[in-house]
Amino acid sequence: MNAIVLMLLLAQVPDELSGQIVTVRRVFVDRLTGGETAAQMRDLLISSLQNAKLFVLTENAERADAFLRGAAEDLVYTDAFSSSEGTNVRGAVGESSGTGRTRNSNSASLTVGDREALSIRERKHEALATVRLVNKDGDVIWSTTQESTGAKFRGASADVADKITKQLVADYERRRLK
Repeated sequence: MNAIVLMLLLAQVPDELSGQIVTVRRVFVDRLTGGETAAQMRDLLISSLQNAKLFVLTENAERADAFLRGAAEDLVYTDAFSSSEGTNVRGAVGESSGTGRTRNSNSASLTVGDREALSIRERKHEALATVRLVNKDGDVIWSTTQESTGAKFRGASADVADKITKQLVADYERRRLK
């Protein structure tokens, strides 16, 4: 009987934590770990969250109800592909005979060649961020991972920031309506 009660209590803990998202009013966006582009991703996240008007964003961690933490990376690289195919056939036949001034000579030769090479270089841009909303006790109350190769009118990092914000707003609204 105690095991069943314990299981029910443990099942409610994540639900209770995720329900805390609707009580959050002020959020501090912490520095993101990752490469040099993590600082830019933080700024894009702040801008996107500010535009959503879901929380008051603060630069003062002491005033925050919750903290947005995580990691981000924005990579620009060149993807290269090369292939080469070729066919080559050669042949030769020769004969020579004779004595003195009389000589007979026959000869034949055949050469065929075909070669094809392909080289493709494509510039790619990808961004990825994994973030979590943490309450003052250090408990994770919300998290998401988003990635992008860019959108039609914005770069990969801005697209990831917008995806994170949209996911947070959707999850917030879903919890608010429960």
